[in-house]
Amino acid sequence: MIRRALLLIFVCLAVGSISGGLGAQSREVKSDQQILVQIERDWDAAFRGRNSAFIETILADEFIATYSDGTRGDKAHELSLAAGFDRQIESSTLDDFLVKIYGDTAVVWMSQHVVGISQGRQAAMTFRYVDVFVLRDGRWQCVSSQSTKVAAP
Repeated sequence: MIRRALLLIFVCLAVGSISGGLGAQSREVKSDQQILVQIERDWDAAFRGRNSAFIETILADEFIATYSDGTRGDKAHELSLAAGFDRQIESSTLDDFLVKIYGDTAVVWMSQHVVGISQGRQAAMTFRYVDVFVLRDGRWQCVSSQSTKVAAP
């Protein structure tokens, strides 16, 4: 009888520790789409916060940007823009995400709505982006970015 009770206690403890262990391991696994959207949001915040060290981690060495005025820049240029960012931005909102994965390549389309002070007056602008990422060593890196300023209605 004592043996049976001890066996029952042992089984209960074993089942409890297994189910408790499973709960601890059931962290949410993010999809590549969710990861890429978060990278875009973090990139936007890092740019406004002049955190070029973070931006350097997500840009591939061969990164090329085509800016809304038609000029191009490489990784070094993008990092210098981030380090020297001095605009008065009140808010920056990213939305309208469309993320497509093609093997180890991903394309992210999105909109950015910016409100801030320009030439002493409040201004609102909208940009559309197309960013191309490649998966290297288990992490996404941006190889290309193009922005287009959306004309005000």
